[in-house]
Amino acid sequence: MSFHLGCAIWAYKDWVGELFPPGSRASDFLSLYSRRFTAVEGNTTFYSIPDAETVSRWAATTPVGFKFCPKLPRHLTHQGLLVPTVPETIAFLDHMQGLGDRLGPVFAQLPPSYSPATLADLETFLSALPHDSMQLAVEVRHPDWFKPEPARLLNHLLGQLGVGRVLLDTRPIYECPDDPQIASERRKPKVPLKPILTAPFSIVRYISHPDRPLNQPYLEQWVSQLQTWLEQNQEIYFFVHCPVEQQSPGTAREFQHQLEQAGIPVPQLPWDAIEASITPPTNQLSLF
Repeated sequence: MSFHLGCAIWAYKDWVGELFPPGSRASDFLSLYSRRFTAVEGNTTFYSIPDAETVSRWAATTPVGFKFCPKLPRHLTHQGLLVPTVPETIAFLDHMQGLGDRLGPVFAQLPPSYSPATLADLETFLSALPHDSMQLAVEVRHPDWFKPEPARLLNHLLGQLGVGRVLLDTRPIYECPDDPQIASERRKPKVPLKPILTAPFSIVRYISHPDRPLNQPYLEQWVSQLQTWLEQNQEIYFFVHCPVEQQSPGTAREFQHQLEQAGIPVPQLPWDAIEASITPPTNQLSLF
């Protein structure tokens, strides 16, 4: 499968009734989520590392073809230089191998304080990781990474190592009339969108506006961009976030339908397949 769609998390109680059937239990959320979407951004590993039993359970709970994209724990990426964390990072990557074929790209989200001045540190860090045996990606947030020369150097480094560049699209929450992050404790950074690929795969983190129609012009651009990339046999992981998380699944589903309407041969969304199986055909004959 070359296209994977999902959200940042799988456990959100306010999805019960739309994404999850009424009455769903929290213990069933991962199983239900993984039968409606094809991937999840592993935000949970950013805050705590699950034990081996939990990792095995995640793999056993999800269907073949589903992918987890774990984020490196913040105590590895947000404490200054990265090179001192190499041994623990490798141990984490080995630990995530417990997901087996459910493991997608693992990515490092670097803090705004990590600037191009640390490029040598980043190069040494990435070169020490087992990027030949698994997909790795990097998200940068310091604004200087988006200037022409630092961007060129970063893209060259990632391309040499086959490391993906995570693409963060925060335009909908900054360019639309209102600010949907007012009540949010963790505001997303306002950084330029640079749709550049440095590996045969990419992770797109789309920060959607809770007012779904306002996303339309941005999603139309992504439809066009993904059509180009998928025609080039790139593998794309597209994750929809939202400051009002309740809106994320519906926006992701709308994006899936726009891709289909554009004639792009993406796999059917399992969520749609489930609903089609329980919806009676409209041409069913009346018994009376």
